[in-house]
Amino acid sequence: MAATTESVKADAAEAPLLNKTNLWAGIALYLVFYSFIRWYEGVYGWSAGLDSFAPEFETYWMNMLYIELVLEVVISAALWGYLWKSRDRKVMSITPREELRRHFTHWTWLVCYGWAIYWGASYFTEQDGTWHQTIVRDTDFTPSHIIEFYLSYPIYIITGVAAFLYAKTRLPTYNEGLHLMYMVVVIGPFMILPNVGLNEWGHTFWFMEELFVAPLHYGFVFFGWAALGILGVLNTEVMAITKLLKKDLA
Repeated sequence: MAATTESVKADAAEAPLLNKTNLWAGIALYLVFYSFIRWYEGVYGWSAGLDSFAPEFETYWMNMLYIELVLEVVISAALWGYLWKSRDRKVMSITPREELRRHFTHWTWLVCYGWAIYWGASYFTEQDGTWHQTIVRDTDFTPSHIIEFYLSYPIYIITGVAAFLYAKTRLPTYNEGLHLMYMVVVIGPFMILPNVGLNEWGHTFWFMEELFVAPLHYGFVFFGWAALGILGVLNTEVMAITKLLKKDLA
């Protein structure tokens, strides 16, 4: 048993600090998935997405909405539940090398979060603006909305909360209390989703498909800028890693 324990410790010590496979796999996962979604939108957005009263709209878009909402609830509950259930209850006593390795794993989560925010809050959001300047919608559930609001936004929210939970449950740096900048960078972009309700309510009363500078849309900008809180998180990360590098990692 003693030999086995020593072998496990040796393997952990020799394991690379940054798992590049997980990093690139995470990036590729979002890229491949959203490439498929963009293809789907390009094909069925025009052929089945212009008339919400057509049976094709129910088949290709409303069914997609129902499926994605169910999957998002299931995946978020499973992922967040797993991260919390498997938390390290002795996180304050881990070795410096293990702590450094976990910081690099945390950076993988942060990269995926930033990548997911790009797709949701930049790519598909800008695309939605173009859609509204081209098509006069007859329902709040347009193809671009079903992808932007109800798919890409929840995906980056799921990723951001997962990153926060990983840091909170596995890194001594975030174990005690709540990191203010981390709360800003996660809750801020999350609040864009509730702001969708205000936005759709406003569009019910005012026609401003092309007026994206209208006050009704200010919430998207305000909460989107909260993502800049990542600079505070990165500052914390740099200080924590610098301190670890000064220790004996052997």
